[in-house]
Amino acid sequence: MVFEAHEQVLSILYWGRDIEVLGDPGDLKSAVTKSVSNSSTDEPLTPGIMREHSRSFLGHPTLSGHRGGKAWSTQFSLVDYSHQGNTLIAQLHDEAAALHLEISYHLTDEGILKINAILTNKGEADYSVDQFVYWLPLADRAREILDFTGRWSHERHPQRRPIVSGLSSREIREGRTGHDYTIAQIAMTSSTNFSGGEAWALSMAWSGNSVHHVERLADGVQSIGAGELLMPGEIILAPGTSYQIPGVVANYSDTGLDGLSHNYHSWLRARPHHPTNVRPRPLTLNVWEAVYFAHDEETIKKIADAAAEIGVERMVLDDGWFHDRRHDRAGLGDWVVDPAVWPNGLGSIIKYINDKGIEFGLWFEGEMVNPDSDLYRAHPEWILHEADRVPPLWRNQLVLDISHPGAYEHVLGQVDAVLSEYNIAYIKWDHNRGLNDAGHLGQASIHNQTAAIYRLFAELKRRHPKLEIESCASGGARVDLGIVDVVDRFWTSDNNDALERQTIQRWTGIAIPPEMLGTHIGPTHGHQTARTHEISFRAINAIFGHAGIEWNVTEANDEERVILKKWAALYKAKRGMLHSGRAVRVDHPDANAFLYGVVAQDQSEALFAYVQHRMNESNFPAMALIPGLDPRATYEVKVVGDVGKPRALQVKNPPWLKGVRLSGAALASIGVRPPILAPENAILISATRVD
Repeated sequence: MVFEAHEQVLSILYWGRDIEVLGDPGDLKSAVTKSVSNSSTDEPLTPGIMREHSRSFLGHPTLSGHRGGKAWSTQFSLVDYSHQGNTLIAQLHDEAAALHLEISYHLTDEGILKINAILTNKGEADYSVDQFVYWLPLADRAREILDFTGRWSHERHPQRRPIVSGLSSREIREGRTGHDYTIAQIAMTSSTNFSGGEAWALSMAWSGNSVHHVERLADGVQSIGAGELLMPGEIILAPGTSYQIPGVVANYSDTGLDGLSHNYHSWLRARPHHPTNVRPRPLTLNVWEAVYFAHDEETIKKIADAAAEIGVERMVLDDGWFHDRRHDRAGLGDWVVDPAVWPNGLGSIIKYINDKGIEFGLWFEGEMVNPDSDLYRAHPEWILHEADRVPPLWRNQLVLDISHPGAYEHVLGQVDAVLSEYNIAYIKWDHNRGLNDAGHLGQASIHNQTAAIYRLFAELKRRHPKLEIESCASGGARVDLGIVDVVDRFWTSDNNDALERQTIQRWTGIAIPPEMLGTHIGPTHGHQTARTHEISFRAINAIFGHAGIEWNVTEANDEERVILKKWAALYKAKRGMLHSGRAVRVDHPDANAFLYGVVAQDQSEALFAYVQHRMNESNFPAMALIPGLDPRATYEVKVVGDVGKPRALQVKNPPWLKGVRLSGAALASIGVRPPILAPENAILISATRVD
């Protein structure tokens, strides 16, 4: 990044590719300064990072707000700054508006730019913040936008379109990041793909409402921006108070979209508390799709027996264990073990599972409450609501106002009591509805609700230092770079169909490393799509993440149990590499197939999947390239059979399936010819260095 501080205006002159030798700063300023056009300001425009109307900037501003209709237009001046290493902290002040802004820019060693700001009201009257958007300049050669859309069980599907004149926006107004949330908004050159081209990405580090913009003005100036989306009157600063503005994460790559992912993954993995820096990711089995609400100790024991035989390391008891929870119309808010289902509490089943060498996990949905619950009957005022209205039910539930001290202490106290009584290593924390009419004492409260869940998770981890938390929100509706700092895993989607998961996992991984993404083998007959898939396809799909099982494994036949056991052993053998290596998504020429994998950081090995989604366009599949290995080294390449056999449509297999030795250069440029697979089948390819 290149900043300019001139006449008390802080500007960003450049953000992008690393430039080792920049040249004279004054000459750089001269090189990028625009001419003065007809029907324009008399001098070149310098709006600074605040993009202010008072400085003749006519695009979207950084700060919008007012003080009772006054101070609606600001003119901040740079009054101080400090620069140490890769961090710049600037102090900006507007004397007339009586506002002070501290903004920091920190460039990590992994190439991630973190921007945070604090706005303080220095005046004698309240100041209403309408919106604060962080902005970064875009190079003129950025020509397209890539972002993500979705719905329940269909999260994070890409949409790519041209940058056009005006403001292109994506907004989230449901109080959580949501199924339709774009985990990153990416500006690109027209030729950018996975392996090449430039990309500029911006993400909110926040789990509440948000907005992402790309703006192109009439003069051709392009910018990318993101910020918290505030409801009317949500942030009103009393004199002397501050708004800790949710931050953003910016990312640049000149090696394509995989370059962006490498930066994101490296940055997250460098955190001391990153899950893989604590321990390997345990193979997890969740019983939800096995039993749903039909909890029974003997049934759970039989599943545990089968899980132990397979090699499962963690078993999770999902929804249905607590007071009156026989269906989804009652019980939320009453986090006590239901004696009608578990007359001896959970101690017996936890001991049974632990004695088999398996950890125990438990499901909660602490931000929600059913009207049919002891909590709601006692405290109907503890819901997010406006005036005397009760918001419409969504999955038979209302949103508990955890910014209310009483509600917060209730949830914290009951969850803490369960975690203190039993040996629980892990909780799956769900959030099954959006927030509407989300008020607290007459004021919009989505910001406070979001801050409260961060605080709650941090406190649970403080009290239970070894506890791991999975973020689940009706599947993948709260996967973002804000909550990533207080959770250890994301439930990527409620959809366990392996074909649907191919796209969902592919694009969630644009920002989140695979070891944080729950990827499970679902049932033979998918519960969300009714499709039937080979166990090999389901197993290959699940191994590229934090692997697990979401299937009643007591129903697996003998052959399937053997495959599951081999698959579990393969996952344990390869997870160190899968959860530390570089993710690669090949720009495969056949749109009917995906080719992707992970290459070890030392290039000693790789594991790739070739996935046939639909029928080939020609008789023979396009060559499968295996890039990223040492071009001078020799690798043994073979198909991994431990995941079962795919269904194929051919008389004979290509001979290389039995094993060949090729250089890294040959694998990257020539590749291997895949077999002719039936649609919705896959093979797993390993490459191991032999010299």
